[in-house]
Amino acid sequence: MIKNLDSVFSNIANSSKRSAIREILKLTQRPDIISFAGGLPSAASFPVDDIRRISNDILSEMGCMALQYGTTEGCLQLKDQLIQHYANDGVQITRDTVLITTSSQQGLDLVAKIFINPGDTVICGLPSYLGGISAFRSYGALLEGILLDEQGMRSDLLEAKLIELQHKGVKPKFIYIIPDFQNPAGITMPVNRRREILDIAYRYDVLIVEDSPYRELRFEGEAQDMMYKLDNTGHVVTLGTFSKILAPGFRTGWALGHETVIDKLVVAKQATDLCTPAILQLIIARYMEEGLLDKNLKTTIEMYREKRDLMLQCFREYMPKGVSWTEPEGGLFLFITLPQHMSSEKLFMVALENKVAFVLGQTFYCDGSGQNTMRLNFSFPTKDQIIEGVKRLAQAITAYQD
Repeated sequence: MIKNLDSVFSNIANSSKRSAIREILKLTQRPDIISFAGGLPSAASFPVDDIRRISNDILSEMGCMALQYGTTEGCLQLKDQLIQHYANDGVQITRDTVLITTSSQQGLDLVAKIFINPGDTVICGLPSYLGGISAFRSYGALLEGILLDEQGMRSDLLEAKLIELQHKGVKPKFIYIIPDFQNPAGITMPVNRRREILDIAYRYDVLIVEDSPYRELRFEGEAQDMMYKLDNTGHVVTLGTFSKILAPGFRTGWALGHETVIDKLVVAKQATDLCTPAILQLIIARYMEEGLLDKNLKTTIEMYREKRDLMLQCFREYMPKGVSWTEPEGGLFLFITLPQHMSSEKLFMVALENKVAFVLGQTFYCDGSGQNTMRLNFSFPTKDQIIEGVKRLAQAITAYQD
């Protein structure tokens, strides 16, 4: 082994840290622990029989094509299905404005790769998705956080921050937003707030990266127009994924954007993995072509709605006074806020003793705040686990307070 290995690693490698969530998950693998920590879809939502049949069909009909390298841009069959998928939502895209990615996490990495130089500023929510925060920081971004309210990122604070940065001679590379069932807060941004933020982006000529992995998982209320749809100037880049609406094992997602942006993303992807596996794209395309994505989503949404309702019911019944939480209209998560004097990090150890786990909320705050918050997932645990897990968590909070 070389004497000083740290001297050989790049600055990025030496400054990067393991995902806090992934490390926490290692502590929750004991079978006796009920975990609300992961962002996992329910295995009951996976269409195993349909995927088995379609996989056999694809291999029988076009096996050589499915097992060969594909284009970096993505298979036309899947692109065309995404064009139809968005057309149903009133969003017009073309083959040239969509790139197939190897998961939306790759999309975040590629966006960071083509836009961020070390020392550049990126704006995100307080709190915001840890995977986005990690991707941006890995390329040397300096993150500025904007507090959320019940409608998402506060537009008044966003503009104030942009004015402050402007006075310092700093222009952010982009604003990172998860408008639908935000991870981790579960908040959905109404269309009027989306328009406000778009108008601010226009005034200060700043791009918006719209991360949209949960949009299709709406349980109630009206769908709000995508920021990509509201924009007609090329200011928005949107990321999507099949991980939450089909199966995470496919590791397949997509990016929407202006043709110039997509071209840069293609070049960046060529240096990363050349192409997303053709066989996975062809299976997903056939699955969508047969109308199975929308059909299966209806079943998944009903299942998740029941689990969310059950968790909220248990919160109302068992949580001690002083604890508050969000009530999401869809997605996979809700966010808990403890009394100000409490630490979720200290509570975590008490909760583990009670054999229940969650994700520390502070990991989602780029400024290190959120010490009294936590994220819970309701899609993966069973109903019995939700009931018992909330009881255990409530008992842990009560014990910690005492």
